[in-house]
Amino acid sequence: MPAKKNSRRARLIVIAVVLLLVAGLGYGTYWSVSTVRESFPQTTGSLKITALKSPVTVKRDAQGVPQVYADNSHDLFLAQGFVQAQDRFWEMDVRRHTTSGRLSEMFGEGQVKTDAFLRTLGWREVAEKEYKALAPETKKYLQAYADGVNAYLKDHKGAAASAEYAALDLKHDYSPEKWDPVDSVAWLKAMAWDLRGNMQDEIDRALMTSRFDKQEIEELYPPYPAKRNKPIVEGGSVNPVTKDYEPEGAGPTPGTGPGGQVPGMDDAVQGAQTQLGGVAKALDALPDLLGPNGSGIGSNSWVVSGQYTTTGKPLLANDPHLAPQLPSVWYQMGLHCRDVSEACPFDVSGFTFAGMPGVVIGHNQDISWGMTNLGADVTDLYLHEVKDDGYLYNGKRRPFTTRKETIKVAGGEDREITVRGTNSGPIISDREDEYAKVGEEAPVDVSAPDSRDGYAVSLRWTALTPSKSMDAVFKLNQAGDFKEFREAASDFAVPSQNLIYADTAGNIGYQAPGRIPERGKGDGRYPAPGWDPDYRWKSYIAQSSLPWDYNPKRGYIVTANQAVVDPQKYPNLLTEDWGYGARSQRINDLIKKKTEDGGKISMQDMQDMQMDNSSEIAKLLVPHLLEIEIDDEYVREAQELLRGWDYTQDSDSAAAAYFNAVWRNMLQLAFGNKLPEELRVKGECLWVRPNDDSALKDLDGNPKRVQECGERDAASAQPDGGDRWFEVVRGILDDPSSEWWKTSGTKRNPGARNRDELLADAMKDARWELTAKLGKDIDTWSWGRLHRMMLKNQTLGTDGPGFVQWLLNRGPWDLGGGEAAVNASGWNAAGGYGVTWVPSMRMVVNLDDLDKSSWVNLTGASGHAYHPNYTDQTDKWVKGEQYDWAFSERAVEKATDDKMALTP
Repeated sequence: MPAKKNSRRARLIVIAVVLLLVAGLGYGTYWSVSTVRESFPQTTGSLKITALKSPVTVKRDAQGVPQVYADNSHDLFLAQGFVQAQDRFWEMDVRRHTTSGRLSEMFGEGQVKTDAFLRTLGWREVAEKEYKALAPETKKYLQAYADGVNAYLKDHKGAAASAEYAALDLKHDYSPEKWDPVDSVAWLKAMAWDLRGNMQDEIDRALMTSRFDKQEIEELYPPYPAKRNKPIVEGGSVNPVTKDYEPEGAGPTPGTGPGGQVPGMDDAVQGAQTQLGGVAKALDALPDLLGPNGSGIGSNSWVVSGQYTTTGKPLLANDPHLAPQLPSVWYQMGLHCRDVSEACPFDVSGFTFAGMPGVVIGHNQDISWGMTNLGADVTDLYLHEVKDDGYLYNGKRRPFTTRKETIKVAGGEDREITVRGTNSGPIISDREDEYAKVGEEAPVDVSAPDSRDGYAVSLRWTALTPSKSMDAVFKLNQAGDFKEFREAASDFAVPSQNLIYADTAGNIGYQAPGRIPERGKGDGRYPAPGWDPDYRWKSYIAQSSLPWDYNPKRGYIVTANQAVVDPQKYPNLLTEDWGYGARSQRINDLIKKKTEDGGKISMQDMQDMQMDNSSEIAKLLVPHLLEIEIDDEYVREAQELLRGWDYTQDSDSAAAAYFNAVWRNMLQLAFGNKLPEELRVKGECLWVRPNDDSALKDLDGNPKRVQECGERDAASAQPDGGDRWFEVVRGILDDPSSEWWKTSGTKRNPGARNRDELLADAMKDARWELTAKLGKDIDTWSWGRLHRMMLKNQTLGTDGPGFVQWLLNRGPWDLGGGEAAVNASGWNAAGGYGVTWVPSMRMVVNLDDLDKSSWVNLTGASGHAYHPNYTDQTDKWVKGEQYDWAFSERAVEKATDDKMALTP
């Protein structure tokens, strides 16, 4: 203990020095040691909270992870609210302003467009309706949680709540309001938005119609390779559809239904090009707060039966993939009733969201569960002809539903917007000035109405209908067997997740839950005709008809965003846009290899699999790259890096750096330059001379010019390099004369005429690009120098004063892994090599001995800059290491560093 205290004193001295330097720059008035430390939580001694019924104990380990012990459920969740507010209230406050479309109240003019878009969706209004429909016990838990947060706020104002409030006062006068139970419910909408499925693909395909024919578009969206990449459920129970209820309205603006292409829709979609491009831009404005939505967003999770483990009981692993954020989106916590009973039924530990009671992913005393994104198609875009302040439906004009929204702007004037709604959801194409007035004439036939002013675009999304997903969280926390687990899953409406299961009795299982529409006409791949009633959603797929599995003969279950079932063998449409299974099949292969000839899988094996860096596209492409004859000695030198490479993308690998650069340049040459402008990253690549005097020479002795492309976040830019593009390239790799391999040329460069010429050009471009970025000496190249992760505070760390960003943000870290690798440190090939999504946490649960489970968070428990637990877990996360996960009271007590009593 003395050593730990000395370490903390040392850290505080460092903080003091840093802040004194800042003060010397003129910011000492706002940022001092006391300002930063004022918000650090009290973790020892005792505190009085009058709303408590009985004393509560909060134990924290060296990582600051709290374990709460209470006599009743009310006190348990009240303490959870208090403790989370201690560590993360700033994050919680920003989240609730996000979901209610009120960011402008905190951050001013720059967030007006984001607020307008979120108000149009109406998340807060839906959450309010949702709260009213929840089970009485759930509402009690939510209210107790809110009381705990408000008990904290009562004595913590401004910088005492978080140092960010001191920085915010530099610009705006702001004071947080009390926490409301609906604030907790609404955050599920933000997570559902992150995991909403194929909405971006739907927009992209529609925009592609301006340049490609249907066959070309289909080549860019190949079918799922079910024979090569196994779906989640190969046996199990898959029942026919049961139309047991009609879908309700679409939240604030009740809805109808969608679908795929219909006669005349080609012209109609092209008539909406401007609106769809604007929608895409509006979506791109959201990732700074909510995280990117693309091919890398998903997760890994798998469970192995005891017959194949060293423990004799199941092992369950999970690592959800989300945008890197500071603090991490996840918050580790244990919630323990001292005596588990009907009156206090919780003994659960795991990961949750700051601002939400209960545990989202983890385990209780009997079962464990993990989640990955199912990827169901739960969003559809509709095109509408606007007529006289209304829209056309079934041959008749219908009036829009409208409501006024006032956006309060810190330091500026209030803004008022009008939200228009249709019977297929809110009009989202109203939210950008540049496409509000279209004025294009769309040539159409009799199947689509004539719209000389273009088409309005509305959104139908299952999350805009109230559900009982919050009930599901508490049911999961209490479930004791597979039957109760499935019952809990039946309430998990949105976001639709793959739920895997294991229990201490030795069983493993899987359930696909969620509210998934059954469409009339169409398949959801393209915007639907809003004027045609045949495209209504007819019903939702009944829970009893969704795929599930229990103790499969193969002895393990893998979910990593691949197809849930073979689309040819399941009668219901879940989506046409699955992940393509590169990660999931790699995990399947690793498990199969490890268990061959009686092999057993250990806890360490599970952790090692989470860090597997193998590149599936490299295995496919490198043999072809090595066959290309290169006439440039410097490019040949780089090409030789690939000879003998094991396709592992370690941080220090020069071969991984070069291959990924070749992959990026190949995609740009073959596809990127041919895509519609709306799908590309804007900005041209510059050709510059090397910086040093020993510049690379060509064979004639002339200095080479190298390509240096600016990098930026590109949430939806194409081609992103995900495993869909693996399949696209696989489909044309054996066709050297495919049109995709051909590029336009100039007088000096005739362009590629076939596959091998394009691959040669990609290798040359990659060589010069890395020369510019990493230097001409290939011995100094490494993947990690290109593939870096920055952790940014998602508000003031991205859009605050420069010195505040410096104080709040951390990094960079050089990472291994890559796009569609199991260690999914994703990057968008259209925008650069920087890390855009990561395994946001990792856990492995040992069902034989829960105290031998392990976990690690991306950052740390604390949201307070310069707190010892701000990013203390990150280095361990980067190395692929995990902490012991204490669960039993004995183990928790042994791991406890700080203990605090909360008393009535």
